[in-house]
Amino acid sequence: MKRREFSIAAAATLAALSGLRAHAQPAQPLGTVKMMIPANPGGGWDQTGRALAAAIQSAKVAQSVQFDNKGGAAGTIGLAQFVNSAKGDPNALMMGGMVMVGGILLNKSPVDLSMVTPIARLTSEYVVIVVPSNSPHKTMGDLVKAFKAEPGKVAWGGGSAGGTDHILIGLIAKAVGADPSKINYVPFKGGGEAISAIVGGHVAAGVSGLGEFAEQIKAGRMRALAVSSPAKIDNIPTLKEQGIDVVLGNWRGVFAAPGISTAQRDALVSAVKTATDSPAWRESLSKFGWDDWYLGGDQYKAFIEEDTKRISSIIDSLGLKK
Repeated sequence: MKRREFSIAAAATLAALSGLRAHAQPAQPLGTVKMMIPANPGGGWDQTGRALAAAIQSAKVAQSVQFDNKGGAAGTIGLAQFVNSAKGDPNALMMGGMVMVGGILLNKSPVDLSMVTPIARLTSEYVVIVVPSNSPHKTMGDLVKAFKAEPGKVAWGGGSAGGTDHILIGLIAKAVGADPSKINYVPFKGGGEAISAIVGGHVAAGVSGLGEFAEQIKAGRMRALAVSSPAKIDNIPTLKEQGIDVVLGNWRGVFAAPGISTAQRDALVSAVKTATDSPAWRESLSKFGWDDWYLGGDQYKAFIEEDTKRISSIIDSLGLKK
């Protein structure tokens, strides 16, 4: 699959990193991998973590995988548990990504990604804006008109505050001349909770990765109004072609515990690299509409440091910090 343009112009300089891959030795089998998914079941991190686990087992680089879902506060509750309980464990992994970077900043979290060990960036995905099938908003223009008229009456449902979904709505507000600080944003801890609220009409619109809402859109329970990509996906119009000059992508990756040795980190980088080269992983990329955006080890660490600066700048410019 051809990798689409990942993000807004501010992130363009990071794209050159995407072709770099860690030069790891062939992976040696791990024991039982303990995977922290810092979100409730049904969302993007849950989907990615379970897809990676399936690929790890398919590639025979681990005997088994155990999951621990711990949602809340943009993943920082799960992150805190992981930092405190997994220190030095060479078989512990945790999912994370752009949402967590924003959540750490917005929630003033006492734990951050410098406290864990970066293993690999895995995927990028564009974000879709949906409404319930019976919504009066037939187009993105309808939704924007209602939002500009009475911002507080248009509830936007998405992932954790400060994450990709929240940032996208802020960028949309700024692009159409509305006040981002007046956004009525309703954060959900997991994809299942968000889907129920959107389909049930408890929020005016929903925002999430396309893979999370794809089945609901296909089944006709949601209407897709726009996607945050530079070109149409599945015939969903882009924000740009509807006069809203915003392009934004979401990345996800995997981390290891603090306090592991360099050799232990390299073994995990090698195992994940082997898993992401497997047919099982390729099938998941296709199934969920994810782009392969692999980056391993030290290069991934450098990317996180740069992306933290970028997201901090966006959050500050949108006035999303309360």
